[in-house]
Amino acid sequence: MLPSRMFFDDMFNDMSYDNKTRCDIYEVDSQIFIEMDAPGYKKSDIKVECNKGNITIKLEKETKDEQNRKYLHRERKVFGKIERTFHIEDMDEESITAEFKDGILVITINKQDENKNKKLIEIK
Repeated sequence: MLPSRMFFDDMFNDMSYDNKTRCDIYEVDSQIFIEMDAPGYKKSDIKVECNKGNITIKLEKETKDEQNRKYLHRERKVFGKIERTFHIEDMDEESITAEFKDGILVITINKQDENKNKKLIEIK
């Protein structure tokens, strides 16, 4: 049996984990949580931006000078720059908080009251 990832790489490009960190997005009550793995990064390497319903997470780490190393096998290379963007409907942009602990970034977003932006159109 062939791995399913082989068939979905082109169809669901965002599901590929190459050059990206793993992330979970879930909802509890009226809050949305984004949890992203960022092993090897420091808080100062991370930037979180919000713009028109989009949350952009940027991870950028300086690469170490490794001139004397000749790798025989390498899996732990942290790429210099990773950027992920997620669109979250009905989020209250003023309520967004972020916390980074033990290599995991947790962003908490309060959902906006769906009636706040609702406008009743009068029929003439």
